[in-house]
Amino acid sequence: MNMFEVDTTTLISICAAISVVLLAEALYLLCFSSASYRSRVNRRLKLSKDQPDREAILIQLRRERGLTGDGLFRFGQQWFNRLLLESGLRIGLWGLAAVALGAAGVAFLGVLRFRNSMLEAGGAALLFALLIPFLVLRVKRRFRHGKFAAQFPDAMDIIVRSLRAGHPVPVAVSLVAQEMADPIGTEFGIAADEITYGADVETAMRNLYFRVGQEDLPLFVTAVAIQGSTGGNLSEILENLSGVIRQRFKMRRKIRALAAEGKFSALFLSGLPVAIFILLNLVAPDFYASVIAYSITKIGLACAAGWMLCGNVLMYRMCNFRI
Repeated sequence: MNMFEVDTTTLISICAAISVVLLAEALYLLCFSSASYRSRVNRRLKLSKDQPDREAILIQLRRERGLTGDGLFRFGQQWFNRLLLESGLRIGLWGLAAVALGAAGVAFLGVLRFRNSMLEAGGAALLFALLIPFLVLRVKRRFRHGKFAAQFPDAMDIIVRSLRAGHPVPVAVSLVAQEMADPIGTEFGIAADEITYGADVETAMRNLYFRVGQEDLPLFVTAVAIQGSTGGNLSEILENLSGVIRQRFKMRRKIRALAAEGKFSALFLSGLPVAIFILLNLVAPDFYASVIAYSITKIGLACAAGWMLCGNVLMYRMCNFRI
């Protein structure tokens, strides 16, 4: 039998498989149209699919970010309001309270299990209830700022092309809201809606910086404000600004790559004593058990932990700096 010959059963099976694949693709294209794809670009477009009232969407987006319907801070502590706002977290205060309660419960049970002390367990629960939500918000804000910085030059390129096509600044801003993913898509969408409902362009851009807090935004806000008051070629200014921000972003990535060795060294040097301590307790449980009850041992361990912390802070400052 020739190696290129295929029997009828195999040929029918191949044709049936191809037919199933084509049918699945046809159903996908039929059920998930381009409109449904666009509704998933960012949070604002997703809400606009079911809610035609843009003002209601604007109010909902503000409240999801911890603001009032008018765009003002909701809680008394300004630093907490700003941290919650810039983190982009949508779970709200009750969700954050649930995270704090869960962290407190885990800390309480863990300390109670190993130390068998209600006082220490209560102190650990209180510490974790205050610390974990704060760390979650800080991490979320850092990642959101990084993602916004990566999207920002592309957003300015869209604005530049729109301005050169003859569109006014509000239309260019709304194009960013239609084409870009979160977080920048929804943020520019909120700015476009604020312009629609009476705010001037400069105020909407300053509110954008107020909500996001990313360090590259003041350059953009200043360029728009100067163009609005004195005139000028905004497209050329934003094109140059986009190039500068891209170079800064590239420099940050380069420095991060060069500092990766130092960060790994810090991680290795910090984790090695802990790993050896755990392994010795597993292999020879009596190695530390015979001396852990002495106060001098606890003082020595506390001093070692303090020196490790100082070294970690020093290496962190050496490997992380702003550009």
